[in-house]
Amino acid sequence: MSTNNVTLYLKAEQNVELQSEDVYVKDIGKMTCSDKHILAKVKTIKLHHFKEEEPKRQVISILKVIAEIEKTFPNVTVENLGEIDVLVEKINVDKHKGPVQMIKIVFVSLISFFGTAFTIMAFHNDIGINEVFTKVYEMVMGQSSDGYSILELSYSIGLAVGIITFFNHIGGRRITKDPTPIEVEMRVYETDVNKALIETADREGKMLDVH
Repeated sequence: MSTNNVTLYLKAEQNVELQSEDVYVKDIGKMTCSDKHILAKVKTIKLHHFKEEEPKRQVISILKVIAEIEKTFPNVTVENLGEIDVLVEKINVDKHKGPVQMIKIVFVSLISFFGTAFTIMAFHNDIGINEVFTKVYEMVMGQSSDGYSILELSYSIGLAVGIITFFNHIGGRRITKDPTPIEVEMRVYETDVNKALIETADREGKMLDVH
């Protein structure tokens, strides 16, 4: 089939993780074309090879991708509908397995649990929550409390319910289908990190781009 007047649509991703050392066009995003033969050939075009001594992270400009495609198919028009730069990372899955990874998970969980508990206690101590509850109890009941009252109990239950509702999780179960605040912040953080890495690679001249 002739390649005249054929348009290939490419939707490049911002960040791509691979286990192989070779990076092909098919790895950087999704694509479609009316000519399936051309589409299959384009997917196999190699963009980069991770060498043993070089960093396992590479930024590839979409202009470089388009140039490589047009080199093989000069009469094909490439329309990019995604990112203009792609951050490709070569990962080692086996590196994140085993007892060391479990120790890291347990350590982070303990830090998060006790750190959060200490923060809540420090905040309550700073604002004098016990004195507040004592004053409220005296104003309502007309006498001093002889220990923990319904206020402390209600506040503790309300605090737990509020945390569960805010983080949208009970154990491993999600309450609603909406993303949790942590998931949202992680996506924002991931996007910011990717943009910073891409800009750094561009400034340092380490991006794979057209010349």
